[in-house]
Amino acid sequence: MHHNQPAGIGKLFSIVALLEGLTWAGLLIGMFLKYTTKTTELGVVFFGPLHGIVFISYVVVTVLAAVRLRWPLWATLVAVLAAVPPLVTIPMEMWFKRRGLLSDPAARNAAIAQTPIPR
Repeated sequence: MHHNQPAGIGKLFSIVALLEGLTWAGLLIGMFLKYTTKTTELGVVFFGPLHGIVFISYVVVTVLAAVRLRWPLWATLVAVLAAVPPLVTIPMEMWFKRRGLLSDPAARNAAIAQTPIPR
């Protein structure tokens, strides 16, 4: 397994992080339409409960990923806090993937061990 290939829980984390960001954006658009333009409540009616379910799923998957993939505490805190502002889970997931945090810890450590030390 290449060190940047996400493990099973890493793939699930990627999907849920994307959905969390998208449903958050949908809810914000819905709130804008409901409270600012006063045109429709459908966005809030649809994205409110959907985002709630996805947000809870994101937190659960984040904790599972942190434990299974042996994330350092800073990474776990960043991942949980990324769900608070809108759309931050998407770039955070891309950054975690680049750092190898979504891959199996053994594969990640093997890749680090094989990296030559610059002299």
